[in-house]
Amino acid sequence: MVTRPDPPSAQLGLMFEEPRPVRRIWPVRELVSQVRELVEQRYGDLWVEGEISNFRPAPSGHLYFTLKDADAQLPVVLFRRQAVLLRFRPEDGLHVLVRGRVSVYDQRGQLQLVAETMEPVGAGSLQLAFEQLKQKLKAEGLFEADRKQPLPAFPRSVGIITSPTGAVIRDFLNIAGRRHSGLNVLLCGAAVQGDSAAAEVEAALKSLNASGLVDVIVIARGGGSLEDLAAFNSERVARAIAGSKLPVVSAIGHETDFTIADFVADLRAPTPSAAAELITAAQHRIAEHLAGVSGRLARAARFQLLQAQQRFGRVPASRAEARVSALIHRLQQRVDDRCQALVDCQSNRVRQLCRQLDQLSAAVLRHDPRQRLAHALQHFAAGNTRMDRAMERTIHAEKAKLRALEARLHSLSPLAVLERGYALVLDESGVLIRSAERVVPGQRVFTRMSDGAFTSRVEALAGPDQPTK
Repeated sequence: MVTRPDPPSAQLGLMFEEPRPVRRIWPVRELVSQVRELVEQRYGDLWVEGEISNFRPAPSGHLYFTLKDADAQLPVVLFRRQAVLLRFRPEDGLHVLVRGRVSVYDQRGQLQLVAETMEPVGAGSLQLAFEQLKQKLKAEGLFEADRKQPLPAFPRSVGIITSPTGAVIRDFLNIAGRRHSGLNVLLCGAAVQGDSAAAEVEAALKSLNASGLVDVIVIARGGGSLEDLAAFNSERVARAIAGSKLPVVSAIGHETDFTIADFVADLRAPTPSAAAELITAAQHRIAEHLAGVSGRLARAARFQLLQAQQRFGRVPASRAEARVSALIHRLQQRVDDRCQALVDCQSNRVRQLCRQLDQLSAAVLRHDPRQRLAHALQHFAAGNTRMDRAMERTIHAEKAKLRALEARLHSLSPLAVLERGYALVLDESGVLIRSAERVVPGQRVFTRMSDGAFTSRVEALAGPDQPTK
């Protein structure tokens, strides 16, 4: 059998025939993972602008929300480690700018933006945080005037919370010392700027409240930007001020600077120097008043002295001496009268005290335990005598009863019968012989009489009418 080769056209068709495609089956997990890797490589760091909706904070501290505009929306997650760094509180309807990376949530196969940071659009984060916290604390009533404490008019000691190396403490001490030299100032150093400032101010407030050494607390700091004053716009400092048992004066920044601490504090001072003036205002007013009164008194004394000199200058020396002598005599007489009145008063007082002492002595004697004991002994002796007499009467009565019973018993006793001449005859066993029939001749019997007894033997028996032999 001869085989013919294929024609050249057929061989050429076999050479250029396309291979059949091989069907690949993807597991869902592998496909989603590859898509997530591609998306994260392509969109690893970007900024997205939109409006927050469906904001939902989780108990774990993570924040979940949706970033949307007019045509689309994108789920966003901000994990707790980044969320705690936010300077404002996200809320629905807030227009924000979010930086992060696009990823895919494997369990849902959902595209999402993993945020790293976020800031509001149109307003700074610090300003927004300030407004949000202000509204929150105002709604809680922390700004109300009825909860604020009045400052003591004359504080003995003031505690100031500020940086120990700044110019604020020097200005405060200078003004306080000039206006109220007796005021004690206790410095409680704390950072007034930086991440640790809020915690240190809070700790200083608690320390001064617990010390019991101050009457009022001043929180002072110089001026600065909103970032520099961030510690005094924090919620923990605001609540520490609100929880203070002592009145708190806020003296932070310049006159145009306002912080959350200013609204919560019991009194706001425009500057630290003004705080020193406000605290010492009452003392300073009294010092000024005393200085004015002292000046008027000195002027009045000088005027009176001048008038006296003029009056005595017109009076002759002899007449002036007589008037002075008369005045001295009158004064001596008044002194004598006062001395006598004092002696009389002392004598009356001594007599009154002596009467009181006698009354107290009598009261003590009335309650003297020795007298009470003597009275008790007398009462006891009288009772003992009465008891002895009662016992004697009882014994005599009982003796009389006993003699009567003895007489009755004696009258009923067989021995009394024997005394009348009768006798008792007993057999050898001691049994009373009541009839002659119970004895026989030759039997021994025992005869009992009133004054003795004897033994006899029966020799013969006789009838009742016959005498015995």
